[in-house]
Amino acid sequence: MNSSSTTSKIVIGLIVGAMMASDMGGPINKAAYVAGVGSLAGGADSVLMASVMVAGMTPPLATALATFMFPQKFDKALKDQGKTNIVMGLSFITEGAIPFAASNPKIIIPSLMSGSALAGAASALLGAASRAPHGGILVLPALTKPLSFVIALVIGTVVSGLMMG
Repeated sequence: MNSSSTTSKIVIGLIVGAMMASDMGGPINKAAYVAGVGSLAGGADSVLMASVMVAGMTPPLATALATFMFPQKFDKALKDQGKTNIVMGLSFITEGAIPFAASNPKIIIPSLMSGSALAGAASALLGAASRAPHGGILVLPALTKPLSFVIALVIGTVVSGLMMG
């Protein structure tokens, strides 16, 4: 993916981004993750891995944001989970968003997939690349263009969070 055209990178970022949020730790998510890890095999920084990672961080952070922006939409248990999801999201643990998806799948899953797809595409468009297969914000120093990665994360998180409201 690193040598692909900009358009191809954006499309692939959209696809793996949506995949990461579609089942949040399930087989579709893991297929995208394995593709990202496989892209590291050559030893080079990977645009694909950065897209996968930012897209996987978006759902828990978006759910956390939504609980703060729209507290009336969530019960106490989900509000508490939202606080926990800050740490989970920053650590690239997508599964923190599962209780939200289970509570209202028709709204939450499309919201999370949209934000994650945008985050993956934005990361690719802005040229973020990773040489680490996991780690969330702990691996920012291992990213090329870490600011681009953070911008993509904010975009995806805000979009998903607003859509959940």
